[in-house]
Amino acid sequence: MSAAAPEPADGLPAGLTTRPLAPSDSRAVFELMAAQELADVGEVVIEEADLVADWQRPSHDLAASSVAVLDGERMVAYAEVDGERGDAAVHPDHRGRGIGTWLAHRMQDLARRQGSRTIGMPVPEGSPGDRLLAALGYQVRWTSWVLELPPGAEVPPRPLPDRYTLRGAREDELRACWTLLEDAFLEWSRRERESFKDWTARVPDRPGFEPWHLRVVLDPHGDVVACAVVLLAGDCGYVDRLATRRDQRGRGLAQALLVDAFAQARVHGATRSELATDSRTGALGLYERVGMVVTSTWVHRAIAL
Repeated sequence: MSAAAPEPADGLPAGLTTRPLAPSDSRAVFELMAAQELADVGEVVIEEADLVADWQRPSHDLAASSVAVLDGERMVAYAEVDGERGDAAVHPDHRGRGIGTWLAHRMQDLARRQGSRTIGMPVPEGSPGDRLLAALGYQVRWTSWVLELPPGAEVPPRPLPDRYTLRGAREDELRACWTLLEDAFLEWSRRERESFKDWTARVPDRPGFEPWHLRVVLDPHGDVVACAVVLLAGDCGYVDRLATRRDQRGRGLAQALLVDAFAQARVHGATRSELATDSRTGALGLYERVGMVVTSTWVHRAIAL
């Protein structure tokens, strides 16, 4: 799908235009977000595949939920909304021009059109985006942390219980993985259950996905009782999601999965190991106890509509 023709917008500096995003914008949005992350946290966290996977969900209407800000043909800012969650970026070269404030109000309008009563987004703690949203009345709803395993360190191994096995997921186990992960994350996350088709768009249909990216622990009956999604982002092995079925917790399955996920990533070229967690999960202490350290802190700021 080609991008719509850009148009001037009230409230933006003269010469800037706007239009909805199109799937073909994934590279431009990635470069924009990467520039902002590099300026704010000193590393690039986003991957273009993250955007492609998110945008290709069957339920997602990208054009109706997004806006790009252009200076000529160059994208200098963008925002998109998905329910109560928003994402936005302003290129560091264009900060201080009121673009971020304009985007914040545009995100509120987009969220209202979707029927949301709240809109929020994650921002690095203390960053220009954090200060802007605070000044606009956005409150902190939760805190997130990116953690890294220091060079040379390893997560202490945990043996699996007798007759439990750990391996890559098979295609016929995808629905079980989706169910387990959604059940676990919905224990603390305020959102609707993600459909299986949307989940497959984000995980097995994500650009670059390989079978080793989805790891499972099976009980003696062959049922999936724990699951992890591990991605390879450049030189970094990143555990995107990890969960254990409620009735199987306390047996060391999560730690065994973590050891396995990082080991698999190293086999495939990773030299760093990372994951993220937030204050809603209560898992920060667990990751710190196995030797991981916080490298950046993010706050999710939101405002009632």
